[in-house]
Amino acid sequence: MRVHSLFLYPVKSLAGIAVDSFELDQFGPAGDRRWMLVDDECQFVTQRTVPQLALVQPSLGADGGVSITLPGQPPIALQASGENLSVRVWRDWVQGQVGCDAANGAVSRFCGLSLRFVFMPDSSFRQVQTNLATERRRVSFADGYPLLVTNTASLVELNERLAVSVDMRHFRPNIVVDGAAAWSEDSWQAVTIGEGSYRVLKPCSRCVMTTVNPDTGEKAASVQPLRTLATYRRTADGIMFGMNAIHDSPCRLSVGDCVIVNQSE
Repeated sequence: MRVHSLFLYPVKSLAGIAVDSFELDQFGPAGDRRWMLVDDECQFVTQRTVPQLALVQPSLGADGGVSITLPGQPPIALQASGENLSVRVWRDWVQGQVGCDAANGAVSRFCGLSLRFVFMPDSSFRQVQTNLATERRRVSFADGYPLLVTNTASLVELNERLAVSVDMRHFRPNIVVDGAAAWSEDSWQAVTIGEGSYRVLKPCSRCVMTTVNPDTGEKAASVQPLRTLATYRRTADGIMFGMNAIHDSPCRLSVGDCVIVNQSE
């Protein structure tokens, strides 16, 4: 098995970036979801309620800086203003820094909502979900864990059930693995990729974001692919596609890296 593709999401719930490699730091993939959008109540905002965010494209500079490009507009650099703000992502309140007025105003006009970008600085600590990873480990503004791993064969099997195929962007993974049997990831526990080791903690419960077309920023009226997944991938914890994972130590990950899996008995 090999790493088929890798993705970074510099801003939570904006479009992703396909990359050839990335470094893993204490937060997860370096630069992944260190920015997010919040409303006037300091609550995080995603494509679940604002699907057109899929059309806002981030980019990474050579210095690690992030810019965003809205449709038909020039890029705008995201810069932390230095103003501290306590913001909420799911159940967690996290100390962040408000982004610059130019970017805040542009995305607010595009979405027709009052929105602000917020950056998570190194000084801010958010604990990964502790039901499966009990040690003190930090995570960015990602939903709960640093990494989402998916399997190309599982997507192929799902598409065989759909009238209109979807691509992996609907599921927003960080690591896509090729060469495994469909749904074999359900039993993965520990994975070695290149020189790094990873713990596969739990299946990822999917939501209405999987129905947002990444090219149009519109939700599918058919509620696909979520509706079909629900017919055979539903558990007590939700409708599953992909696996949440955590890395054991900082390392570098590249497309083409060998993947070795230890499966449960």
